[in-house]
Amino acid sequence: MESEKNKIDSKGATGVVVPADGDQNKTIISLLKQFLEKKYLDAILIPSKIPDTESYTWLLVHEESLLDSANPLPPVMTVQGGRALSTLTEHGELEGTIAVLMRPCEIRAAVELSKLKQIDLDNFTFFSIDCPGAVPLSDYMNDPQEMTKIFEQPLDKWGESESLRPVCQICDQFSLYCLVPSSDHSQSGENEDEMPVPDLHIGLIGEHDKVFLTPVTPKGKDLLEKVDLTVQESMENWESEIDRIREIKRKKRTDFHKEWDTKIKGADNLVTVFDECINCHNCMNACPVCYCQQCYFDSQFMRLTPDDYMERSKKRGALRFPLDTMFFHLGRMSHMALSCVSCGACEDACPMSIPVAQVFTAVGDQAQAYFRYVPGRAKGEVLPLQTYQEDEFGEVETPKEEAEMSSVEEKDNV
Repeated sequence: MESEKNKIDSKGATGVVVPADGDQNKTIISLLKQFLEKKYLDAILIPSKIPDTESYTWLLVHEESLLDSANPLPPVMTVQGGRALSTLTEHGELEGTIAVLMRPCEIRAAVELSKLKQIDLDNFTFFSIDCPGAVPLSDYMNDPQEMTKIFEQPLDKWGESESLRPVCQICDQFSLYCLVPSSDHSQSGENEDEMPVPDLHIGLIGEHDKVFLTPVTPKGKDLLEKVDLTVQESMENWESEIDRIREIKRKKRTDFHKEWDTKIKGADNLVTVFDECINCHNCMNACPVCYCQQCYFDSQFMRLTPDDYMERSKKRGALRFPLDTMFFHLGRMSHMALSCVSCGACEDACPMSIPVAQVFTAVGDQAQAYFRYVPGRAKGEVLPLQTYQEDEFGEVETPKEEAEMSSVEEKDNV
């Protein structure tokens, strides 16, 4: 029998539909204020606009009145939420009941960090929200007011605007509903580790004058009941619209892969894409999944003496500066391709406008497909290559098998 507490498929699932009176953000903030005011939560980590500026930051809010400057869905991602959360917990666990409101890709990044032993998810209550994407950070910095207006337009079209970041335009996991494969919509509830992480999902798609609240866990359902919101209404309008948009996004993603398979196929093409890299490592610092305290590329092993440079130059005939840029990108790619959530933070951070996120998305999708793995979909889904599995990725055994076959054939010929 299906467990009501884990029922998130709209084809029969229920939630809470809250009137928004034309302003979905204010409706969400009002709900969060109730959670703080009535002490159901001790604090909320949420994006917020810095007063008297056009900048956004993350605030750990204790006082409900300070939520007035919060924006659940800012037009830009200045700091990836997964990275903000890892910073908050890197030196130990937090006490109290802390809620986090993040975009789906940010929560997925947090899940991947938990699998890498960087975050303990049990300390937090997670609120996810439907996300149309974000505008490029560089465009926003050039004209914040204009880009904010442009961002409000995609809110009507939900990601179909070309003004959004390229990886946002092809993101087909923009909602909690998208994280559950169609074959798994009806969950048994027997293993909660297989469920998506959010305790409560905030749906904005479907009708502009409503907010759809879907409790995913008992914790989320309990919070709604405490503020007298009973889970009993149909989510059909919300889910039907998500289905429509997801099909559009998937087609765009398919076309994207066809284009980038050509652009980065072969060493020469890949080098050309990163040709203007200045080795600033901004992409690494912005990435939520790059978590090493001491990166090899920033270590003493990369600090060469003048004699070392001269020796390398002599061996190669010439030495290009900055040094080892492709080594850096290939190293990063090999470390986190399986966990890449296509959040776009790396591309936003690049001062040379290199399409880093698009390259990593193309490579990441292909690597993840080999293992049928969706990074951050569920905290109980094992990260490939972290735990030994006898039959995992058998393709890598092919060279050994071919060598053994050759050896047998040679013996037969003797």
